[in-house]
Order: sequence, then C-alpha cells, then structure tokens
Amino acid sequence: MDDKRFPVPVVIRIGDARSRVVASAWEAVECLKTYWPPVHGRTYRQALQTCLDVLDGLKPVAKARRAFVHAAEEAGLILRSTHNRTGHGRTATRI
Repeated sequence: MDDKRFPVPVVIRIGDARSRVVASAWEAVECLKTYWPPVHGRTYRQALQTCLDVLDGLKPVAKARRAFVHAAEEAGLILRSTHNRTGHGRTATRI
C-alpha cells in the first residue's frame, strides 16, 4: 500500500491547544482513527473509506482530501484548508 500525498495539506485541531498538518491519505486515516471525536457519523465513515480506497489505488487522492476536509469541517476540527472541487480556491480559517 503506497501513501498518497495531498496536493495541499490540511491543518486540523487536535485537543485544545494543538494542531496537526495532514498531508496524505495515510495521515488522514491515522487522524480519523486516533484524534477524532468519539461520535462518528456518515461523513466520518465516508472519509475513512475513501482514504482507504485511495491507499488501495481505487480512487484518486483528491477525493480522499475532499472527504477528509468535509469530515473535519463537520467535526469542527478544521483550522486551515484551501479547497474546492479542484483542490484549489477558497480558504477556510477556523480557530
């Protein structure tokens, strides 16, 4: 299984005063399994499955990044992300 790098890293909040840069599908899986809030909804499950599919070569890396950002936004963990459908564009900042 090859790690797939995100075109633009995502910064999420972990804990009260820490952050983490997530730069690949493997790092996203690690964060989803380790640092996520205990309540997991459909967006979380979709992000985890999409990242695993990317690692298996079944989907493009841009889909994993989008799914991870969406799950992080829903969980209130996103700090910085530049994204739109192409992976470029708007900047969301939340602290």
